[in-house]
This record gives sequence, C-alpha cells and structure tokens, in this order.
Amino acid sequence: MAIPTMLRKLRADKRGATAIEYGLICALIVIAMVGGLSSLGGGTLGMWTKIADNVTNSG
Repeated sequence: MAIPTMLRKLRADKRGATAIEYGLICALIVIAMVGGLSSLGGGTLGMWTKIADNVTNSG
C-alpha cells in the first residue's frame, strides 16, 4: 500500500511540473542557439578560408 500513497503524493506535488517546464524552456533556447550559431558558423567559414588563403599566398 506504500506505492499508491507515494504516487498520490507525487501527483499532488507541483514542483516537478515547474522543473519540467523550465527544462523545456531551456531546451528550446538551446535549440534556437544551435540553429543560429550553425548558420552564423557557415557564414564565417568562408571568411576564415579567405583569410587563410591570403596568408598562404602572401608568404
């Protein structure tokens, strides 16, 4: 009979739901950051390649 009592207590506890909500918000922020940084990284890759070529050709 201890398991049903424990399950009732867990269902009544709202702190777990709040933690899950914060976790989902953090996950969405991380996904947005990864998407933004990957597109930014693709744009800067060409810049770094051009700089490397210029340094190689100038020597």
